[in-house]
Amino acid sequence: MPVRTNRYSVPIRRIDSACRLLRLPSIRNEFSDIAERALKDQMSYRGFLAELLMAECDDRARRRSERRIKAAGFPREKSLRAFDFEANPSIDAATVHTLASCEWIKKSQPLCLIGDSGTGKSHMLIALGAEAAMKGYRVRYTLATKLVNELVEAADEKQLTKTIARYGRVDLLCIDELGYMELDRHGAELLFQVLTEREEKNSVAIASNESFGGWTKTFTDPRLCAAIVDRLTFNGTIIETGTDSYRLASTRARAEEPAKAG
Repeated sequence: MPVRTNRYSVPIRRIDSACRLLRLPSIRNEFSDIAERALKDQMSYRGFLAELLMAECDDRARRRSERRIKAAGFPREKSLRAFDFEANPSIDAATVHTLASCEWIKKSQPLCLIGDSGTGKSHMLIALGAEAAMKGYRVRYTLATKLVNELVEAADEKQLTKTIARYGRVDLLCIDELGYMELDRHGAELLFQVLTEREEKNSVAIASNESFGGWTKTFTDPRLCAAIVDRLTFNGTIIETGTDSYRLASTRARAEEPAKAG
């Protein structure tokens, strides 16, 4: 007795095989659901094809964004949606949302986030970096001390030019915790080389717990300090996040809740 086959089984197998060959995983995974929806909604052939192709395009865009965010090396996930602007009125939400458009990156302009610990600098730095990655820009995040140590090691191994060029190629370089530790003249000069390589070509965003006047603690040579400040502020945006720690305020609020409940 011959085995009956569903009249749709052969086309489905052929579609699956073709999608594997052409590397169209989203169409392969979503074809059946989209086909059922097309039948139910009485889509035209053109409409059905458009749905299939857009599903593949959307999924590829999502995967590219995920790869860029992973390549950026962010230490944790942060978003602008999760930032509490009401808890820190020092930060103008309109300015931040304008920065999220990434026009400043397109223009190769710098960004400085200045304020005390716990005021949202790193959150903002990572969130804006993630926004840039999702919009197609190449982003790299690093701690200031880690970057300088990498540059010193590269110089010792005769790889400095290659390392500086690598940091020079990304569209946005995010440097966190600038100002937490004093840098010797050699380390400061190497960092200056990276900033010079990127000047007016690609954007730099930094977060620092020191005002510019206090940067002489990090960059002990006054002339070099002035040159670095100049590189990081020319045609740029400066956001002062204030002195009141959001993290400390949140901790205190949580500690007070049980007392109020009692």
